[in-house]
Amino acid sequence: MSVQAQILNLLEDMKARYGLTLVFIAHDLAVVKNVSDRVAVMYLGKICEVGPPDTIYKSPAHPYTAALLAAIPVPDPAVKAAERPHLGGEIPSPIAPPSGCRFRTRCPRAQELCASQEPEVVPSGEGHFVACHFPLGPGETLSLNGSLAAAEAEPA
Repeated sequence: MSVQAQILNLLEDMKARYGLTLVFIAHDLAVVKNVSDRVAVMYLGKICEVGPPDTIYKSPAHPYTAALLAAIPVPDPAVKAAERPHLGGEIPSPIAPPSGCRFRTRCPRAQELCASQEPEVVPSGEGHFVACHFPLGPGETLSLNGSLAAAEAEPA
């Protein structure tokens, strides 16, 4: 872990010193959030969501992004993996991806439109973009069974 931290610090220093823009590809969501000015989430080679890390991590608009964030392990041995949020559905082939939205075979919000038309990347807030016909609204999260549920409202 200390080697990873040293490399990440070196990348940050190089960005600042030389005015670089980096494309950082990773599966470690904590690292992505900490080193990125902007995050792009992809599924089977297509962009699902793009935006500032704080926005995406706090209020994801694409169901896949929400599922990724819900799958972050909880450091509590009392929490059983089977009780954690998970996606069902059919995992598509990357060689022959499904028509329309590539995530539709696993998406709890998928409808007929998702099979026939690929969603365009559209604005979802300031600097935040999503490619989904039926994006999550503010406060919506994945429930334990993979379906969508309204989150509790945050105090104003």
